[in-house]
Amino acid sequence: MIHRRISAAIAAAGLTALVLAGCAAPSDEPASPGASLDGAPDWCGPEEAVVGLTDGFGGNSWRLVTTAAGADEVAKCPSVVEYLYADGQGDTQKSISDIQGMVASGADAIVVFADAGEAMLPALRSAFEAGVVTVPYRVQVGGEAGVDYDAYIPADFATDGTNWGNFITEQFPDGAKILMLSGPAGNTQGLEEREALEAVLNDPKWEFIGESPFEVTNWDPALTQQVLSAAIAKYPQIDVIVSDFGPSLVGALPEFEKSGRSIPTLVTSDGNVLGCFWQEKSPTNPDFNLFTIATGNDNVRLAVQYAVAKATGGVVPDTVYKSPVFENSVSEDPNPVQCRSDLPGDIYLSAEMSAEDQAALLQ
Repeated sequence: MIHRRISAAIAAAGLTALVLAGCAAPSDEPASPGASLDGAPDWCGPEEAVVGLTDGFGGNSWRLVTTAAGADEVAKCPSVVEYLYADGQGDTQKSISDIQGMVASGADAIVVFADAGEAMLPALRSAFEAGVVTVPYRVQVGGEAGVDYDAYIPADFATDGTNWGNFITEQFPDGAKILMLSGPAGNTQGLEEREALEAVLNDPKWEFIGESPFEVTNWDPALTQQVLSAAIAKYPQIDVIVSDFGPSLVGALPEFEKSGRSIPTLVTSDGNVLGCFWQEKSPTNPDFNLFTIATGNDNVRLAVQYAVAKATGGVVPDTVYKSPVFENSVSEDPNPVQCRSDLPGDIYLSAEMSAEDQAALLQ
């Protein structure tokens, strides 16, 4: 099913209303091709367009915030006269059908979070060949830009790994035992991060323990707790945990205390639940330092900008999203560890969307 309006949850968050079919504001004079509309960002051109976003899986708080961020970005461009959204619900065939349905319904541009990776390539290629601006992002799908789709908008996971590695060398100059956790087996995010980590931690004194290239958690808190609990029992020394989804760790970290050990240093991505956990636990866990990057909800904004620009004749932006360093409990640079204890744990304080608007999405 393709949803043609922003969800009630997003509306409840107080986000900018989307322009729907037939509601675009008229202009006294037509804008020239490639020009942006008055008051709109330069990636918003003058040509009207229907824009869609498909999720391979929309069923957790990170996806909910990310989806709302995409809708919020679309709403900045009055040339977008209709916005479509579909959740693949973790079903590859449904995700393929969602793309096909958007093409059939007249979408001019589609942004795709292709959780199934290369299995989505034929559907992307079909949309591209039908003349629809097709923009996969964050998950590699194979193929070639300009042949199978317009552009792939990746996150710079290598820079994330490099930032994590540099922090580890600063805090553990004499070496460390490092446990890395990531999502599904073979996911390109984890592979790129691990490669970048190894490029920095290229001395045997920094030893990776656990499964290689990473312990598989599927970014699922329940499975993460199982994996980390088993690792705590197996390895008497864990100096650093690297994870590309920090909030999923919180349920398992007390296992260190139960075994009489300090929670170790974490290098990971941010989440309100994690920041609040650090503020609560760090006074009694002397080894518990925390270094985070922004968790990347706003990767979708860049993908939306690109798709809208191509569809409306706007200025095409860069094609790589870079997550900034967000928290550093050691130097507090650029930010100290943050916690909004008055709001749900399942929000991401690094995101452009306000914490209050994110909280409204979860009600």
